[in-house]
Amino acid sequence: MAKKNTTEELLETLGDFTSKENWDNFFKIRGSDDSFEWYAEWQNLRDPLISHLSSLYPPSGDDGVPAPEVAAASLQILVPGCGNSRLSEHLYDAGFRSITNFDFSKVVISDMLRRNVRSRPGMRWRVMDMTSMQFMDETFDAVLDKGGLDALMEPELGPKLGSQYLSEVKRVLKSGGKFICLTLAESHVLGLLFPKFRFGWKIGLHAIPQKLSNKPNLLTFMVVIEKQSSSGVHPIALSFDQSSLDHNKNQGHGLLEALETENKVRSECSTGADILYSLEDLQLGAKGDLKELIPGRRFQLNLGEVGVSRFSYKVVLLDAQQLAEPFLYHCGVFLVPKARTREWLFSSEDGQWMVVESSKAARLIMVLLDASQSHASMDDIQKDLSPLVTSLAPTKNDCGTQIPFMMANDGVKQRKIVQQVTSTLTGPIVVEDVIYESVNVNSSDIFSLKDSMFRRLTFERSMGLVQSEALVITEGCPEKTLAETEPKKTSSLSKSKKKGSKRRNDPLKSLTDESRNKVKVDHNYLASSYHTGIVSGFMLITPNLGSASVSGRSVRTVIIGLGAGLLPMFLHRCMPFLDIEVVELDPLILNVARDYFEFTEDKHLKVHIADGIQFVREVPVKHEIGNSSSKEMLSFAHGSSSNIPEDGKDISKIEILIIDADSSDPSCGMTCPPLDFVEESFLLSVKESLSEGGLFVINLVSRSSSIREMVVSRMRAVFPHLFSLQLEEDVNEVLFALTMESCVEEKFYPEAAYQLQKLLNSPNPERDQSIIDIAKNIKCLK
Repeated sequence: MAKKNTTEELLETLGDFTSKENWDNFFKIRGSDDSFEWYAEWQNLRDPLISHLSSLYPPSGDDGVPAPEVAAASLQILVPGCGNSRLSEHLYDAGFRSITNFDFSKVVISDMLRRNVRSRPGMRWRVMDMTSMQFMDETFDAVLDKGGLDALMEPELGPKLGSQYLSEVKRVLKSGGKFICLTLAESHVLGLLFPKFRFGWKIGLHAIPQKLSNKPNLLTFMVVIEKQSSSGVHPIALSFDQSSLDHNKNQGHGLLEALETENKVRSECSTGADILYSLEDLQLGAKGDLKELIPGRRFQLNLGEVGVSRFSYKVVLLDAQQLAEPFLYHCGVFLVPKARTREWLFSSEDGQWMVVESSKAARLIMVLLDASQSHASMDDIQKDLSPLVTSLAPTKNDCGTQIPFMMANDGVKQRKIVQQVTSTLTGPIVVEDVIYESVNVNSSDIFSLKDSMFRRLTFERSMGLVQSEALVITEGCPEKTLAETEPKKTSSLSKSKKKGSKRRNDPLKSLTDESRNKVKVDHNYLASSYHTGIVSGFMLITPNLGSASVSGRSVRTVIIGLGAGLLPMFLHRCMPFLDIEVVELDPLILNVARDYFEFTEDKHLKVHIADGIQFVREVPVKHEIGNSSSKEMLSFAHGSSSNIPEDGKDISKIEILIIDADSSDPSCGMTCPPLDFVEESFLLSVKESLSEGGLFVINLVSRSSSIREMVVSRMRAVFPHLFSLQLEEDVNEVLFALTMESCVEEKFYPEAAYQLQKLLNSPNPERDQSIIDIAKNIKCLK
């Protein structure tokens, strides 16, 4: 009884199961003759254990069947973390004579050697660390673990030691060999064990009759893992009745949940689904030889682990789809900041192939950064990644050629954060003043942008977008002349930045002293090229606009999406006959536009805080009610429709409807507009809301050709005429739809553009030339 109490007390104070000193002390107290069995006794283990080991007997003799005693004696068995268990002794006595035992406690190895040196002379005993074995590759037919993995996997210690140990087990096992692991099968252990032996291994799970231990009321399981010659994936097989788990609900639930999760992943692997591999999986051939370039090969993996690297990374490896063309790089790394990982370009397979093509790399290793790296500099991340990506480089990089690192760049030379706020609807919002790097311009561009400053509005949910951009001038200084401001860097003008160039600037640099003074937004200048493109499309309805301008009639114009309010402010100033309504869902955006972009409202420019889709759908209803002379009808509808005049005044249909909103889900493949705005039901509502001869405009940003074709196809089906203006190197496209049956023919575009120029009441008419020039590029799609 005293011995039992001593054992219990020692187990309670042992604490860290990975401490060599604690185990030395434990074995000194126990003594050499007092063995300690974890989990299961020999009488429970004997039959299943000998059965699994016997299946490893090599064929011999004329009939291919060896004598059992010869076969058993020839098997090379390793028992790591042996402690003072009698398991090895029982196996030896059962005929398995080539057994190597080791433990990191010198005390227990000395005791075990003394105990067995005469009675079992063939047994080998060594002092060794389980996580760093001193054996050659593929040395053993079987590795037998009795509680060793569980000891390394105490929850508070994390998976590092367990992962290192299992990697050693995989290394020292022969092909066709077995890893037999006796474990309590707790979820955090299985969460490491199952993925480690996913590709090229066959796993069976067996229940052992219960043995009380320092963790009572838990069943002991025998996990038998066989090393296959191929890299196939097999489901994990159970060889026990699940009802045996009923006596311990927590253990049973955790085991079955881990098993279900892993078998689901294995099923997805078998069907070719897009899953995360480990580097070990890949080195075992899960996706072919990594040293070879295989056209069109793509897979995801987790790279780096605790103790090996500072961070763990989610990586997508892509071998160019066509390897015949010349490449700038045999292998390259492309870093994607956390804020941009959900963009279609980086989160979808089609988008990723576009990045590969633009990178000019035969193999591109795309690294999707997450919150764990948010406080590290790009230099630190590159240093951490450099040795890791080397293992993923194809053969030609074996000569030591440095692998280049690339990252998307917005071309900003200097920036200053003006304001940062967070909206419950939109998320984090940033207002910043920037100066762009110098760029080469076409020979037709005769102006310079040198050191011009722009104020930008960006949303963190889609940092690849510049939501709005305005030219700003220092208050008190004369406005910059046209020659100082006109041609701006194309890749920064629209709601889609150019991506793929190497990062060269420090995003935290402050602006020059002059630019820190109070600045004024220039509302007479459209800094965003897609805004210029939208206005150019008014050319398609110049007869209606000209008639309204002459007669003094107001043209009802609705813009869905306020942004910084730059487009409505420009239209309000340059086309005063427009009666502009802006529909914005987020009231905070309106505050930002007022406070930082000098947006103002009056009787001809109003903002509705409302849902854009609902607003458009209500227009036909309000129009009919407004035209009705029935007071009862007005009274009936007043409760369901907002902004209905009490006097029953006519509510006109919309003559120009512009959708200028971004998507809250950048992974959908369409950055602008939200998908709901191109659904067939909404497009039909748009047609109903527009007047005869009305103009519908969408700013479309999508790098997916299939999504672009889907949008065009839907609009073609609803509207009699459809036009397109391509912008931003095929990223931005402005689509124009007309409700009338007749339209301006292409041969009359120059005259229509000239008429539009006359309608633009700009204080700087020369600036309007860019609008007219762009209008000539509009193409008819239907």
